[in-house]
Amino acid sequence: MCCLLSGVSGAQQQTILVFGDSLSAAYGIPRASGWVNLLQQELQRSHPQYKVVNASISGETTIGGRQRIAQALRQHSPNIVILELGANDGLRGTPIADIESNLSAIIQQSRQGNRKVLLVGIQLPPNYGKNYTDQFKALFSRLAQRHHIELVPFMLENVLPDQFQADNLHPIASAQAQILQTILAKLKPLLKAHNF
Repeated sequence: MCCLLSGVSGAQQQTILVFGDSLSAAYGIPRASGWVNLLQQELQRSHPQYKVVNASISGETTIGGRQRIAQALRQHSPNIVILELGANDGLRGTPIADIESNLSAIIQQSRQGNRKVLLVGIQLPPNYGKNYTDQFKALFSRLAQRHHIELVPFMLENVLPDQFQADNLHPIASAQAQILQTILAKLKPLLKAHNF
């Protein structure tokens, strides 16, 4: 009987896969303070049928993500994928077309099996030049429109200048709650779509 009850409970479990880089891997701060862990805590209260798996790797690029997304999908069987990649490509000056191609391939694979995808956008510092930074910013909305998926236009919206670590790239622990709220605003419609 216990096994039967466990099976019923397991059937209702929904998985959110966070597939990102250091911005989602809690770089430079305690992992428990990162926005992904805060998301799990929030969902335990509001949507307890969801568990969050953080498959983010510091330093990850879109080509790296493209190479490992299939294994991550097989391993975790997510219902929702939060895709947060591209920052490291941009900081390296990777051609926009290559970044877009890699993200598009990840999105296509992630959407198989009726999965929902939330694309998380990022922006580059102005010292990379207006032309490149504008093109980089635009690629996220273009991908969201093409694949008909939800988009967080800018992950670090409303994070204050003094809420970054010494590298001026990674937010400190006190900024993580704001990041969570920015992402939750676009994630909540996807959660409703998966409610029982």
